Amino acid sequence: MPLLDKFQAVAAIRAGLGGDHNDPTGVVIEEILSATEGRVAGRRTILAGTNNYLGLTFDPACIDAGKRALEAQGTGTTGSRMANGSFADHTALERELAAFYDLPYGLVFSTGYAANLAVLAALLEPADAVLLDADAHASLYDGCRMSGAEIFRFKHNDPDSLEKRLRRLGERSANALIVTEGLYSVLGDTAPLAEFVSLKEQYGALLMVDEAHSLGVYGDRGRGVAEARGVLDQVDFTVGTFSKSLGAMGGFCVSPHPELDLFRYVARPFIFTASGSPATIATVREALRQLQAQPQLRENLWRNAHRLYDGLQSLGHQLGPEPSPVVAVRIGARDDALRFWNRLLEAGVYVNLMVPPASPDSHSYLRCSVSAAHTPQQIDAVLEAFRGAA
Repeated sequence: MPLLDKFQAVAAIRAGLGGDHNDPTGVVIEEILSATEGRVAGRRTILAGTNNYLGLTFDPACIDAGKRALEAQGTGTTGSRMANGSFADHTALERELAAFYDLPYGLVFSTGYAANLAVLAALLEPADAVLLDADAHASLYDGCRMSGAEIFRFKHNDPDSLEKRLRRLGERSANALIVTEGLYSVLGDTAPLAEFVSLKEQYGALLMVDEAHSLGVYGDRGRGVAEARGVLDQVDFTVGTFSKSLGAMGGFCVSPHPELDLFRYVARPFIFTASGSPATIATVREALRQLQAQPQLRENLWRNAHRLYDGLQSLGHQLGPEPSPVVAVRIGARDDALRFWNRLLEAGVYVNLMVPPASPDSHSYLRCSVSAAHTPQQIDAVLEAFRGAA
């Protein structure tokens, strides 16, 4: 069956990840004990790779909101937003997200992945140009490809590289979209958004920023890297997800442009995907309230992030370029990283293993994500596991 032959290479890759070790792509958390602990292979394990930045997955108010919605509205919508799947809570969440960003327009999607696909496919056509950061998330690449627009990659977080490509576009730059992220999810580095905004203004382009990993983390009000850099009101389209800091599932886009409201008529991932369940939307609405009502969550998160980053640095590990709630430890060769990852798991610490081509370069990484819910003792236990596994 030639159509299936391509999977032989995939099977070889999977076999290389297993062997005498646990397969990091097949880890099952058998029991969730809290926002920061679970049971893996029968062992109590610190979860240090979950993106649960504010620790809201076990927040009592969020859980109660989900229970009430489940009892009042049932288990699901059984349809897309365009058909029968827009409930009052969906539109309420759109208004609340827009208000949170001090913007007039918001749109909610079923996943963060779908949000990126939908926004890019709605914005771009084959005659358009999109300038995409080389290290952008797969969903951003996929959305650009889905649109059919001509893709021009620029060097990661490099304003000079971006400007060269804008300059070469000439008059086409006024019909171009710049796409970047706020916080990058592998190395934990942030985009120079002030410089990118200056370039988009200079050349007449539009700017889309994916704040999936920076919502709730950066800025005085937790609105992301654009807020922290003082350029939030100059970003044309901000997209994000509910599956990180808000502890649920779904995605969104907010914008100052009224055209965002028309995306629902042309964005296929919006039109043909079932909408988020009532319980999910209810927990997101409550999590957004908790994000705003509890700034101490963000303070706890950053204390933990610095504690882990500084501790790993003192152990001699090569880390990402700046402290953030994403802390990446560069190991080098894939087999070395796999052995290190297994030792951590055996010591009761779960982190993410990133190997090429998922990593942004030829190196392999152990990626930690810190939570506001981690205790100082848990952070120290993670550090001790790294010390013992080296």
